[in-house]
Amino acid sequence: MIADDDRVLVVGGGLTGLSCAVFLAWHGVACTLIEQHPDLVSQPRLRSVPASTMELYRQVGLESRIRDSSNDLSRARTFMAIRAQTLASAEYERIPPPKAEKAGATSPCSRVPIDQDKLELVLRAHADSLGVQVHFGTQLCGYTQSGDGVYALLRHQDETRSAVHARYLVAADGADSAVRRRYNANMEGPGTYFHLTTLLVEADLREALAGRTVHMAYLDRPRPHTFFMALDDVGKRWVFGTTDNPDSPLPSYDTAVSMVRAAAGLPFTSVRLRPQIPGTDVMALRFPVTAAVADSFRDERIFLIGDAAHPMPPTGGFGGAAGVQDAHNLAWKIAAVIKGHAGESLLDTYDAERRPVAIATMRQAVLRFHRRFGATDRDTNSETIVDRNSVMTGYTYRSSVISEPWVNAPVFENVSALNGKPGTKAPHVPLSSSLTNGSTIDLYGERFVVLTGPHDRDWFEAAASLPVAVDRYRLGVDVGRSDLPARHGIGPRGVLMVRPDGFVAFRSVGPSRHSAQRLHEALATALQR
Repeated sequence: MIADDDRVLVVGGGLTGLSCAVFLAWHGVACTLIEQHPDLVSQPRLRSVPASTMELYRQVGLESRIRDSSNDLSRARTFMAIRAQTLASAEYERIPPPKAEKAGATSPCSRVPIDQDKLELVLRAHADSLGVQVHFGTQLCGYTQSGDGVYALLRHQDETRSAVHARYLVAADGADSAVRRRYNANMEGPGTYFHLTTLLVEADLREALAGRTVHMAYLDRPRPHTFFMALDDVGKRWVFGTTDNPDSPLPSYDTAVSMVRAAAGLPFTSVRLRPQIPGTDVMALRFPVTAAVADSFRDERIFLIGDAAHPMPPTGGFGGAAGVQDAHNLAWKIAAVIKGHAGESLLDTYDAERRPVAIATMRQAVLRFHRRFGATDRDTNSETIVDRNSVMTGYTYRSSVISEPWVNAPVFENVSALNGKPGTKAPHVPLSSSLTNGSTIDLYGERFVVLTGPHDRDWFEAAASLPVAVDRYRLGVDVGRSDLPARHGIGPRGVLMVRPDGFVAFRSVGPSRHSAQRLHEALATALQR
């Protein structure tokens, strides 16, 4: 029995689970992470990290390490995605690459081209360095909840068993989440479109490429929704995927090789399959392509994040980003409760804030999925595709911990219009300051932050008397640039209170005769004290 009243157990060692463990540990929360597979999956899945997600990793000191591990292939200027019958066929559509995200106007970060398996290696190493107990080859067999925590039974790769007592359990165990099924959360949305079987392939397909550099090929053979994803720039290493019957056995080695040849349009080429999980002989993996959101992200001391809460099609690359956002939103709240700074009801706002955003994000992924594959859905015919950067960064929270929330706000706000409205992300403003690495967002992370106008005294002094330690700065004085108050929607004597996750909890455009009382009430609301 590993007993720790303030420990959090994270179930699932993929992108979302590892990110959650890193965020929790960075906030000083003891954390154990378990993953049923013996190692990380050796295929890319996501091919890049958007700027908005890089901001979250920047907060915990990972930005440079992730950038140093980026892919040479993804930097190539010859990016091409095509649609065709086979790879060797003439393509009938070339899909333009996504617009490049540049640092500066809306973020200090830029998109980093890195495959998910490489990113997970960086996260796993950082989790280890922060003291997270990471156990691969370990399965959750069951759990019970009580008034003081969660008792979880674990089975290890050598068939031994152990138990963990933790304060909370965070389920990041994927679209087919066993934890979600155990507490009977209902899934709402279009549901499963099909299942994909994937392979890691070594095959010289240069003849089929005919001089092209193809990063992604969407093909009709041997089945609809087949694809090749390039892993090098010479056409010899690939991820192959195709639709499959979830009730049938996974394809044999010979059958898998035949499918690869059919998709390539080269019936006699040599094909070699590689294991997708190191240390095993697992050649084929099967994944559902699903669009749904759980009707509840919390069951007492259990929380769902990532695909366990909201599986969505890969189009747009929203699923991974949304999962990391879940982890980031939840981690600071759990830390505040465990440290005694916040009331237990603060954790209810995880569902209240993240579930509406997940629903809207899932629908944006579905719209792009329909456009990519020519499908239709009566439920989305009247919806429009929102700018990708707004989906990733401009999402708005409305919950009981936001003082006077911007109630008429759209779920997604134009990122360039962010100006300190309660419930929105505090804006990025470039800075050259000893307090930051180049952006106002570098002020946030560890604790609440109070920002005042340059001529204010009352709000600034009131911040020093709050019952929980906060950081406080006078915009245009402690933090440079005279336009900072206006960029944050306040006047020379106004105030902004920003949460550790960088979202605005409270704003007063100008002064107040009751500044101390209002600021104390705002913090009490934000922490559910």
